[in-house]
Amino acid sequence: MLHRTLREEAYVTNRQLGTSGLVDLTFGNVSIFDPGVGVFAIKPSGVPYAELTPGKMVLVDLEGRVLEGKLRPSVDMPTYRRLFQAFTGVRAVVHTHSRYATSFAQAGRPLPCFGTTHADYFDGAVPVTRPLTKTEIAEAYEWNTGNVIVETLQGRDPLAIPAVLVWRHGSFAWGSSGANAIETALALEIAAHLAFQTLALVPQRGEIEPELLNRHFQRKHGSGATYGQDAKH
Repeated sequence: MLHRTLREEAYVTNRQLGTSGLVDLTFGNVSIFDPGVGVFAIKPSGVPYAELTPGKMVLVDLEGRVLEGKLRPSVDMPTYRRLFQAFTGVRAVVHTHSRYATSFAQAGRPLPCFGTTHADYFDGAVPVTRPLTKTEIAEAYEWNTGNVIVETLQGRDPLAIPAVLVWRHGSFAWGSSGANAIETALALEIAAHLAFQTLALVPQRGEIEPELLNRHFQRKHGSGATYGQDAKH
């Protein structure tokens, strides 16, 4: 069996996603990428999380060829393939239709950064993509979803804004590992819930002050980060 550890991480992470509260039914999946060989493992389409096994994970290369697995990969596979091609440093991508983040996607508005909870994970507002054109929807829809995400993040560090809202669709979040990507997806949903409540209380609320945003993001993710413990601990 090729890439046993890759399939194992994809299995574990997809099972975690199924119990995370981020998904309804089977509306979500995780893929795990090995950049050294250009292969990723992805959840099979429509299979309930509780029925997953490492052997059911599907291995796909960056050309979209299924290398191993008897089941069809998630229909989102071309989107993942496009993101792994474009985003250096990203090893895992999570796609969900979590309720509050999806509310912003359906509204077609970015997720504003109102406070430090959001700033701990995202260096500013989480953007929303433009609508896909009729042609983009009709031809290679999932691949074009990846294209519009890449377009939206053009000129920005995908590890500083590790998520995007797709117009009328849902969210994609990513990270350096499956666990990290799920944490980011959870943080996105929490931030979206808080933003929704903030706008209900103060509809004209302005975004966080740049100095406070920078302070919180950098202390967790900057070169001189002080959050957490040294690796030796």
